[in-house]
Amino acid sequence: MAATKKKAVRKAKKGERIRQVAAIPFRRNAHGDIEVMLVTSRTTQRFIVPKGWPMKGKSGRKAATIEAMEEAGVLGKTLKQPAGTYSYWKRLANNFIRVDVIVYLLEVTEELASWQEAKRRQRAWLAPADAATLIDEPDLSTLVATLTIPGPAPLEAG
Repeated sequence: MAATKKKAVRKAKKGERIRQVAAIPFRRNAHGDIEVMLVTSRTTQRFIVPKGWPMKGKSGRKAATIEAMEEAGVLGKTLKQPAGTYSYWKRLANNFIRVDVIVYLLEVTEELASWQEAKRRQRAWLAPADAATLIDEPDLSTLVATLTIPGPAPLEAG
């Protein structure tokens, strides 16, 4: 993906907004509560969600699914509608660029024991509120803390 990153950096230097895609892997625990998976970044080991550059010929949703597999070792169903967006400052060799990220929810159906970036990243399942406290990007933290999973409404007693 180096060519895509270089192209994005060129756009950013011209003042254009650049974008990435991300996945928030989620599951329900034994009590039915939502848990989200965070991964550590390769360089700073901060907790983040799997994300990357758009991929030529692939939708944002598909690219987010691929990033989740490569970075977090999870497979599942990525929901069609984005869960939201956030922006952050990406650190480059000698400057920072502003990146807008479109976030998709990925319902995890399989967790791989071995995956592409397993040696460079750690992953953790957390309650959304706990995950939010570990995330440095304020907009992403808010998105995770207020996460709502679309689906059938619980049945009411009565």
